[in-house]
Amino acid sequence: METFLGYERPDGSVGIRNHVAVIPTVSCANGVAGLIARSVPGVAALYHGHGCGRAGTDLDLHMRTLANLGKNPNVAAVLVVGLGCEVIKAEILVSSMAESGKPVEYLNIQKEGGSRRTAAKGAEIAARLLQEAGALKRKPFPLEMITLGLECGGSDAFSGVTANPAVGLAADWLVRAGGTVILTESTEMIGAGHILERRACSPEVAERVAGMVSRAEKRTREILGPMAWMVIAPGNMDGGMSSIQEKSLGCIVKGGSTAVTQVVDYAQVPDSKGLVLMDGPGYDTESLAGLAAAGAQVIIFTTGRGNPIGFPVVPVVKAASNSRLYRAMEEDMDVNAGTVLEGKSLEEVGKEIIAEVKRVLDGGRTKAEINDQQGILCLYTAGPSF
Repeated sequence: METFLGYERPDGSVGIRNHVAVIPTVSCANGVAGLIARSVPGVAALYHGHGCGRAGTDLDLHMRTLANLGKNPNVAAVLVVGLGCEVIKAEILVSSMAESGKPVEYLNIQKEGGSRRTAAKGAEIAARLLQEAGALKRKPFPLEMITLGLECGGSDAFSGVTANPAVGLAADWLVRAGGTVILTESTEMIGAGHILERRACSPEVAERVAGMVSRAEKRTREILGPMAWMVIAPGNMDGGMSSIQEKSLGCIVKGGSTAVTQVVDYAQVPDSKGLVLMDGPGYDTESLAGLAAAGAQVIIFTTGRGNPIGFPVVPVVKAASNSRLYRAMEEDMDVNAGTVLEGKSLEEVGKEIIAEVKRVLDGGRTKAEINDQQGILCLYTAGPSF
C-alpha cells in the first residue's frame, strides 16, 4: 500500500501542509489580515473582494466557500477577521469551521477598536496558533486520504495531447489507490458532456452530468449569443485552438478513464471516492478556490501558454504542455509534459507527474510555493452586486 506523510486533523482528515489561515469575512478586513500576515511570517492570508453586497445564491455560495476553506485539511488553525457590519457573519463562519475540531478564533474590527488594535491582537493569536501547529508531526497515511484537484489554464493546441492525458494517468493512479479526484470547469466540458455521461457510475449521476453541462452551455449562449462557440480565451486561440469543443475534449482527459462517481456543486466537499465532477467556472482563480474549498490537498494545473499562479493553502503542481514554454518559464513549471512530442511516451510522463505529486504530498515545495506565487482568493459569483 502506497503512503504519504501528512498531518492528522481532529476530524480524521489529513493535510499535506500545516497552514495557519487568516481569513477575512469581507474585503474591508483585508487590510487588517494583511497587517497580521506581515507581522507573523508563515501565516497564510486569504484576501478576497467579497463578503457584502450579495444575497441569495451568492451569499450561500460565499459562506460555503469560506467555511470549507477553513476546513481544508491543509489548514491547522484559523483566525477569522470580521469588520462587524458585513453580510457574511463571522460568528457563523467560525461555528461552521469549528465543526472540524481544529482551533478557530475570531476578531471583530469594530469591537476591538479599529484596524491597528485588531491587527496587534490578531498577530498575538496567529503567532500562538502557528507555534501550536508547529508541534504537529507528519505521519504515514494511505493515499485514499488524498483529494486531488485538476485545473487547466492558458491551454494551447498541445494541452490535449501531452499534459492533460498524462495528468489523466495520474488521476487513474490515485483513484486506483482509493483516493478522490475532482475535475471542474463546466464551461470546458461543453461539447464533451456526452462522453462524461457514458462514464457515469449510475443513471442518476449521468443525469446530473447532463444537467451541469447543459446549464453551462445555456449560460454561455445567453451571454455570448452567436459567439458562444468561441468561449475560449485569446491566448487559447493564439496557442492554436479552434473552438470550445476542442478545448473541452482536451480538458476532460485530465480526469483519466475511471467512472464518474458523483457531481458536486462549487466548493462542495464530495462524499464519494473516485472521479468527481464539480460544477464550476472556467476562470482559473475561481476554479482553484472551488477545488480548495472542496477539500483538495493538492492541485495539478496544466498550461500551454504559461501561468505561474498558485493558491494560498494548497500546493499547485504546474505541468507545461510544450518544451518551449517549459524552457521559457522553467522557474514556474514543475513538470515538462512537452517531452511527449519529443519521443517520451505518455506513460513515462504520467509517471513523472505521479512522482512529482508524491514528492509534494510528502512536503516537497512546488515552484509556485518557492516563488511565493500563492495568489489571492477569488470567489465565484452567480449574480450581480447590489
